[in-house]
Amino acid sequence: MKKKLRSEFNSRQYMLSKDFELFYYSDLHFSSVGRHSHPYTEVYLFCEGDVDMEIVGKKYPLMAGSVLVLPPGTEHRAIVHSGEVPYRRFVFWLSEDFCRMLRTESPDYLYLFDRVQEKKSYVIPTDPLEFNSLRSRLFSMLEEMHTEHFGRDTQIGLHVRGLMLELSRTVWQRDRRQRKKRNYSSYQLITDYIQENLGGDLSLDALSRELYLSKYHIAHLFQENTGLSIHQYITKKRLAACLEAIQGGQRINEVCTRLGFLNYSSFYRAFLKEYGCSPSVYLKERLPAAEVEARHAE
Repeated sequence: MKKKLRSEFNSRQYMLSKDFELFYYSDLHFSSVGRHSHPYTEVYLFCEGDVDMEIVGKKYPLMAGSVLVLPPGTEHRAIVHSGEVPYRRFVFWLSEDFCRMLRTESPDYLYLFDRVQEKKSYVIPTDPLEFNSLRSRLFSMLEEMHTEHFGRDTQIGLHVRGLMLELSRTVWQRDRRQRKKRNYSSYQLITDYIQENLGGDLSLDALSRELYLSKYHIAHLFQENTGLSIHQYITKKRLAACLEAIQGGQRINEVCTRLGFLNYSSFYRAFLKEYGCSPSVYLKERLPAAEVEARHAE
């Protein structure tokens, strides 16, 4: 069945359709096409071969599952190194008018295209599950194109929109994971700094200055990761450190100022708010009476 869906390769680099065209190529002896560009967008799914793609003068080694998006006017060429394995790929062309029409239906369809234009990042890797899903969708589209079923054109249109949405969703999810990873790295950097400097200046201004992060970004990270304000988080950390030191035999008055509280009164208020009782009551409930007396807590 898949052999029937293959296209004979030709060097035509212009569209016959006003909306889109889809090709499935599998070549052992590839007739090289020189550097060229199109007035339309090309989406290319690489399946197999020993191939680099040169895009705007830069070479990209292709792996099975690589998706390329080449906006209008982007110069490129395929460089085939070996003819021992077939050069298999899907090539999907979309006209500018068709893309504009899709955008009026929903900008979600063109998230991938907008991202490529913004970042000039033309090659998108996919994992095996994503690759198989995209390949299956493209074969389904080609199969529909080779039929005369009722609603054929409508079904093909649905396949096109499904493909565009799947591509955009795949990239959006990857971008989101990367943003979360970057945010977590920044969050970890801040929490490590706080833990190491509980007795120092941990105001937003100070953190921003020391860590080269915006105050807004720091505040947002803590709200997102803990549901707390940065001030609430630091207070909890300081109280926990104070308790640990007191339980280790250190005096409250000395500990609380060393760990960032202005004075005992500010420590006491924060402690009462957090634990619902005074430090002495807390210690009596948590520690044996003989140990509490030894602490000289208050």
